[in-house]
Amino acid sequence: QSQLVESGGGLVQPGGSLRLSCASSTFNVNAYAILWVRQAPGKEREGVSCISYIGDTNYADSVKGRFTISRDNAKNTVYLQMNSLRPEDTGVYYCAADWEPYSPRCTIRRPYGRWGQGTQVTVSS
Repeated sequence: QSQLVESGGGLVQPGGSLRLSCASSTFNVNAYAILWVRQAPGKEREGVSCISYIGDTNYADSVKGRFTISRDNAKNTVYLQMNSLRPEDTGVYYCAADWEPYSPRCTIRRPYGRWGQGTQVTVSS
C-alpha cells in the first residue's frame, strides 16, 4: 500500500491549470526530497520536478516557466502547480520520496524510493 497519495488530476483544456498534491498521513513528507514524475501513454516515465528538504527545486526543460513545485510543511504536503497546460502534458503523474531524508539538493534524473499510485492529467479540448 502506497504511503504517498496524489490528488488534483483531471481533464483540462489547453492553456488551463491544475494543482497536484502529494500527501501522506503515515509518512513524513517534510523530511524528504520529493520528485514528480509523469508517464504518457506509450512513453517512458519522465522526471518533471523535484523539491529538496530545504526547498531547492529543479524542473525539466519542458515545464520550466509553467510548473511550480512547493511545500506546505504544516500540511505535510508537496504541490505541483501546473499552468499553461499543453496536450503533451497528458499522462499519469506520480510523486515519489527520496531514499534517504534531509537531502539539501534534489535531482529529477534518477528514481526515488517510495511512490504514490498516481493521478491522471488529461489536457484536451
